[in-house]
Amino acid sequence: MDRIDPHAAHAGPDPLRGGGQGAVAGGAPAGTFDPWRYRDQAEVADADLVGYKVEATDGGIGKIDSASHEVDGSYLVVDTGPWIFGKKVMLPAGTVNQVDHDQRTVSVDRTRDQIKAAPEYDETSHSDPTYRDRLGGYYDETYGALPPGTAR
Repeated sequence: MDRIDPHAAHAGPDPLRGGGQGAVAGGAPAGTFDPWRYRDQAEVADADLVGYKVEATDGGIGKIDSASHEVDGSYLVVDTGPWIFGKKVMLPAGTVNQVDHDQRTVSVDRTRDQIKAAPEYDETSHSDPTYRDRLGGYYDETYGALPPGTAR
């Protein structure tokens, strides 16, 4: 399965759509990252992703323990197993690049270190607005290092 490199220039059609109105492929306005919505090209479409393996840009991180398809509130909870001492991490849906349903694999556009450094997940906090703001802000900031014109 091909991985999308978040540091590579966009290889597909121009990411700006809608007559130059600034829409980025995946539905988010240009220059913004929508952490709580799956990108259109990720091919998630209400699929049950529980049990799928999760691949960061630099290797596997675990399996999906639970997944949400809430409108403007979607996320994955990944059991990292021994990778980071059996912790779970919550990944906003906007980090998902692609889903390979045949291989049961979800590719995200972050490195293992970026995921490991994210705000700690607590099972009681997934719906807490303060936690979600912190987590969404953390993943939004990790896009700040990408050069202008890079696919998001």
